[in-house]
Amino acid sequence: MNTNIMVVVGEASGDAHAARVVTALKQRAPELNISGIGGDNLRAAGMNVTIDFSELAVMGLVEVLKKYRHLKGVFNQMVALLKNQQPDLLILVDYPGFNLKLAKEAKKLGIPVAYYISPKVWAWRKGRVKTIQRVVNKMLVLFPFEVPIYEQAGVPVNCVGHPLVDAVKRTLTTRQAKEKIGLEHDKRVIGLFPGSRRSEVEVLLPLMIQAAERVQQHYPDSQIVVPLAPGLSRDTLAPILASSRVPIQVIESDFYELTSACDAVVACSGTVTLEIALLGVPHFICYRVSPATYKIMRRLVRIPYVGLCNIVTGKALVTEILQDDVTVQRLEEELLDRLTRPDQQVVAEEIRQQVLSALGPSGGADNAAQQIIAMLQA
Repeated sequence: MNTNIMVVVGEASGDAHAARVVTALKQRAPELNISGIGGDNLRAAGMNVTIDFSELAVMGLVEVLKKYRHLKGVFNQMVALLKNQQPDLLILVDYPGFNLKLAKEAKKLGIPVAYYISPKVWAWRKGRVKTIQRVVNKMLVLFPFEVPIYEQAGVPVNCVGHPLVDAVKRTLTTRQAKEKIGLEHDKRVIGLFPGSRRSEVEVLLPLMIQAAERVQQHYPDSQIVVPLAPGLSRDTLAPILASSRVPIQVIESDFYELTSACDAVVACSGTVTLEIALLGVPHFICYRVSPATYKIMRRLVRIPYVGLCNIVTGKALVTEILQDDVTVQRLEEELLDRLTRPDQQVVAEEIRQQVLSALGPSGGADNAAQQIIAMLQA
């Protein structure tokens, strides 16, 4: 069977999630030909990456407008590939502003569409459910609470479970993790996780660095680390790190090992915050976009949280610092709190347990692969 699948992701977390599904697909059906937009994770999983997702990675309504012409060019390139290759199935992963438009083009071409990782219709732009009903053949959602939203709209849907339930396994103590990646085990480690998009890093990392500098005045022997997120290069970070008055290590080792080595983390809102929570590491969330984007989103967003841990549990488990509240002083205060409060590790474990119980069934990537193969065989 010469079956062709096309996959489209728009940022780093989508690349990681899709790679787990592609790995499961290859195990079940090695003969599948899989190509599309992705990154290093999908390449490693065996997908032919025709366009790198870094061409699409941008966050915020105003920021998207600034790159509109470039994004439109990538979109047109994908439409041409769909017309020329006529894949048996198009798998779209999150990134709804781009992917729902692509689904409409696939519909015109008679190409069935599976959508993995739902757009956040429960948070904003609920009207997208109507578009999905017209152009998507099946939704493969991560969270149990998403199922009734699509069922009520008449959209075929399966909750496959969040892949992080299986993927995030802590295997090292904090001390062991520090030693493995070359950090001093008897000194505090502060993690600065500014996101995977250049626009996020440029806004948040300078503030995080200044806060870490202040923390170092209290704890001069603390070590400061920054993970090199997929889709980013050291060249992106270099000019920002050059302004730091304290040593900062950019670390490319296993992300879970690096996170496990941290005593406290400040993280940009995103999937990474679920991973930090599931590893039981004390942390808090910050996020900041352009004032124009924030003004628009305040009118549209219908839920009280931005952090996934808080969204999936329906509780304010993890501190969120947003927009104008993202100041050097506030970040410093929260980092010191995580480093000094004696109950922080207990709190982190309680958060881990509650998030884990809210993430649905295990085997998420393989469950998604089974649904995709069933669509191909229908």
